[in-house]
Formats: sequence, structure tokens, C-alpha cells
Amino acid sequence: MEEERPDPNLPAKTLDHDADLQKKHQAMLDRLSTRHHARLDNSLARRSDSTNSSEATSSFLSRFSESKQSIDSQLADSRLIAQSDPSRLKTHFANISSSISDLEKLVAETSYFLPSYEVRSSLKTISDLKQNLEILNSELIPKRKFSFKNKATAKKELPKEPEPEPVKSDAVSVTNFKIPNSPGFRNKTNKTLIQKFKGTEVGEFTLSNLDSCEVRLIGCCNAVFMNRLKDCKVYLGPVIGSILIEEVEGCVFVLASHQIRIHLAKRSDFYLRLRSRPIIEDSNVVRFAPYCLDYEGIEMDLEKAGLSEETGNWGNVDDFKWLRAVQSPNWCVLPGNERVGKVRVEDFESGNEGS
Repeated sequence: MEEERPDPNLPAKTLDHDADLQKKHQAMLDRLSTRHHARLDNSLARRSDSTNSSEATSSFLSRFSESKQSIDSQLADSRLIAQSDPSRLKTHFANISSSISDLEKLVAETSYFLPSYEVRSSLKTISDLKQNLEILNSELIPKRKFSFKNKATAKKELPKEPEPEPVKSDAVSVTNFKIPNSPGFRNKTNKTLIQKFKGTEVGEFTLSNLDSCEVRLIGCCNAVFMNRLKDCKVYLGPVIGSILIEEVEGCVFVLASHQIRIHLAKRSDFYLRLRSRPIIEDSNVVRFAPYCLDYEGIEMDLEKAGLSEETGNWGNVDDFKWLRAVQSPNWCVLPGNERVGKVRVEDFESGNEGS
């Protein structure tokens, strides 16, 4: 076969021009090939991420369903226990309460990858379980009735015995929750309230009926409940479990926890670090920004609570009373020029209180 050679009669410039065109054409083909492979790799990566997320969600739903069935079974056994051995009821209810608490912790620890619908559905299920437990507790362990045999004993029996203690649990209904009888600050006005948790084991801590107060909680605790705060500033170290807030107005909160639920909040700013999305309900004019608290040892406390990494969830708010696809008008991101800077709180002795 005869080898094809360039026409010697063509000018040199024409030959050079054809060579340049070939180079450009080959370069274009190389770019298209590279782009195609990049798109293919990205598509495979997205499929892998989607598969992993789907598998994690399926695993969570399986664990959640098994735990719920176990709790339902324990609740169903309550009436039989009441008939056969009523003295076991308090222990039985305490075990159920612990199981519900573990279930809520499971939601808190996994909610960062769960679809929003699954989070709402799981929290609703937990709320229903808690309500069923409270109903059974009230029904099967009723207040003791008194009878007066004669006037001599009437005076001794006149004071009523206290009602049975309510079953405690970290799982609390989003609305109309009862403030637990836990350590805390209550019924204060124009005070600086300081609690140091370092070196102590603290379960629940409560802030209730505070007006124009500044609260500083240094260190870790398991859960915090806040109710009826007005014009307050609240600075909290990391909370290992959940924070529940109800009926607050004109406040500034600097909080870190695995989960936070906010009900009936007005004109308040929240500086948060969370493992799950913050939840608001029946709230308006609330604004959100990243956590900004600082004190000696806070990095160690954040690591202990599993909150050392910033997830960005502070700006991914779920409004349970806003079901439309567009942004809820009840909350917004706090503009940068209106945010406070780094808040440094001093490590005073616990229990300090001042004007």
C-alpha cells in the first residue's frame, strides 16, 4: 500500500495550519474525555453516598421499630403487674422511662443524617409513648385515699401524703411539658446566676420563671429544661442530651447540645451548636447563629459531649407549624453585623448569685 504523503506543492504555511488544527482537535477530544470521566466519577460518588445514607436510615428505622415494640409490650404488661404485684409498678415504670430515654437519645445521635420527615415522625412516636406512660402511671398508682376513724386520729391524718413521684425521663413532649423537680434556678429577677458542673455528675437542670437574669452554666450536664424566661441571657456549656425551651421572650441563648426543641418563643436569638436540626413550634421572630461561648476547658467539655465539630445545623431549622416548601417566616439567620462576638464567661464557684 502506497504511503500517503503531504502534497509537496502546498505552501508551508498551509501545512502548518493543518497541523495546528489537528492539535486543537485532539486537545478538544482530550478535554471532552476528561470531563466525561469526571462526570461519571461524580455520579458514582453520589450513588454511593445515597446508598450509604439509605442503608443508615434503614438501620435506624429497624432499631427504632424494635425498641418501640419492646416499650409497647412493657406498657401492655403494666395492668397485669398492677393486678398480680402492685409493689413492682414503680420499678416497672422506671424501666420503661429509661427505655424511652434511650430511644430519644438514638434519635438525637442519628438525626443529622435522617430525612426531616423521619425525625418528626420519631419525635411524635416518643411523645406518644411518654404520654401513654404518664397515663398508666396516674391510673395505676393513684393518690392514696384517706379515712378518718375518730376525732383523736383525725388531726394526725389530716396532712395529705404527697402524690407518687412522676416518672422522670429525658423524653419530654414538645408542648405543655411539666418542669421536673431537678436542680436549677427558679423565680429570680435581675440576678446573675452561675452554676459550675465540673467535677460533678449532673442529670437534669432547670431554669424557670426568670426575668432580666443572666445565667452562666459552666461544664457538662445531661439535659436542660427552660420555661418562662423573659429578657434573659443564657450561656450554657455543652449538654450531652437534649434542651427543651418553652415560653421565652426577648432572650439571648448560647447553647450546645445534641438536640433542641423550642416552643412558644418570641423575639429571641439562639447561638447554637447541634448534632441535629433545631426544632421550633408556635414561635416567631426567632433568629439563629453559630455557637460562640468560651471558657477555660470548653474544648474538653465539647469533646466529652460529642460536640467538638461544627455541623452547621444551627441554620437548618425545622418549623413544625410551617409545612410549605418555601422558607418559614417565623425564623431567620441572624445577620453577621448584629451578632455578638466571642462570649467569655468566667469560671466562678457554683451557685453564685448576684444583682
